[in-house]
Amino acid sequence: MDRLFLDANALFSAAYRADAAVAKLWALPSATLVTSRYAVVEAERNLDRADQLERLTALLAGVTILADSMDTPLGERVVLPEKDVPILAAAVNGACTHLITGDVHHFGPYFGKTVAGVLVLLPAEYLELQRS
Repeated sequence: MDRLFLDANALFSAAYRADAAVAKLWALPSATLVTSRYAVVEAERNLDRADQLERLTALLAGVTILADSMDTPLGERVVLPEKDVPILAAAVNGACTHLITGDVHHFGPYFGKTVAGVLVLLPAEYLELQRS
């Protein structure tokens, strides 16, 4: 069973619109969804409508929320902005198999690669793998 760490970007996208494609992750029987308090706070901060915040709350009922991880060594070759380090660190500490993120700007160089034991993918890429 895959253990998917959902970045704030994935949480935001799933809550932003009721028909968001990324919300299909919640229906996968072969995946456990995980995130961190840090990612939840970032997603909440960027959602500004009551219906979006309500959707996020409902979605989080099906997600394991981990404690924040700030001090996990990720290796010298991992170069991320300071705000994204806790995301990858939480995925590593949470024994996640995948980091699911739409953050192409910061995580783009790592898409399709395993970083510190975690495969970094776009939500659509993971969903496509499940259809194959």
